[in-house]
Amino acid sequence: MPIYRLTYFDAMGRAEPSRLLFALAEVEFEDKRIAARDWPQVKSTVPWGQLPLLEVDDRSLSHCRAIERFLAKRFGFSGKDEWEEAKVDELVMGVEELLGKMQPWLDESNTTAKINLLKKLVEEVIHPFLVLYEDFLDKNGSGFLVGSQITLADLVVYHVVSFLDQKIIPRQVTAKFPKLCTFTRKIQAMPRIKTWLEARPKTEV
Repeated sequence: MPIYRLTYFDAMGRAEPSRLLFALAEVEFEDKRIAARDWPQVKSTVPWGQLPLLEVDDRSLSHCRAIERFLAKRFGFSGKDEWEEAKVDELVMGVEELLGKMQPWLDESNTTAKINLLKKLVEEVIHPFLVLYEDFLDKNGSGFLVGSQITLADLVVYHVVSFLDQKIIPRQVTAKFPKLCTFTRKIQAMPRIKTWLEARPKTEV
């Protein structure tokens, strides 16, 4: 049985979809969390100088999307065939594009500028993203984003939509997307996911 260690900050962030994969697969792993104050000393010891980092026995893997893809493939959540795998990648990369467009807002320290940036972000980036993924759910018709079973795409989209709904935008924005709302409730009610959500450390992000 492989020994897994996932190292990240004490946050959900870019490690949470991988943690959800472990929970869904019922695979034990060490959830190693680095305090922000310790990061300067740790940074030089990890490949690429960034987290998350997955260690499987004596091997390591960096970059969250590479880690997620590896775990999804290993645990059976990458799609049932090549086409589904490609669609999963497509939807995950759509989330990555969203996060990239949000970065200037995340980096902004001026309160007034941040408020103005968020208004523009909701109108020009987040709302179109929600429209698109609502449509993906509608067209797929199974309650999942790809195929008829849960995949990595569902976990990544669940994580980002929950984050947007709870931390970034007014809930009346996401309320306009009933299929996405039903989808997030469905994912978080799955027994293994529910157990993880209730047990995980409580963090702001």
